[in-house]
Amino acid sequence: MISVSIRTDDFNRWQDLLTLIQKSYAYMATRIDPPSSMHRLTAESLEAKSRTETLFIAFEESRLVGCVFLKEEATNFYLGKLAVDPDLQGKGIGSMLITACIEFAQQAGKPDIELEVRIELTENQALFSRLGFTKTGENSHAGYNRATSIVMLRKGTV
Repeated sequence: MISVSIRTDDFNRWQDLLTLIQKSYAYMATRIDPPSSMHRLTAESLEAKSRTETLFIAFEESRLVGCVFLKEEATNFYLGKLAVDPDLQGKGIGSMLITACIEFAQQAGKPDIELEVRIELTENQALFSRLGFTKTGENSHAGYNRATSIVMLRKGTV
């Protein structure tokens, strides 16, 4: 059984979290350009990120199987670093994590959630579309004269 919760102060499995993200994002290495910012993450930077953003974690018993960060902005939240153990992808864990973010954002009174997804990752775009996100724009990474990511927004209600 999968459980999703917000990270508590006693969470200390930062290396496990980094490994989970690295494994989850590994398939992108040959598909996206520029490379993922995941390569700059460390256990320490994830711990620091969790002090300014809300970290949702998914467990199968004691096994860490998913995560996502939710960053509060002026009028909405920004969803980032969604990761699910590759061995368990397609079993609804990503949807469970995003649903937890949606509920959190609604309770916080800022129900709109924005995210960016790489232009090459059409299966991720489809997942987010199924969960109510719509494309609102495109962005280019520095040094690129083409769109490298799609901005998506999920309008919520309070």
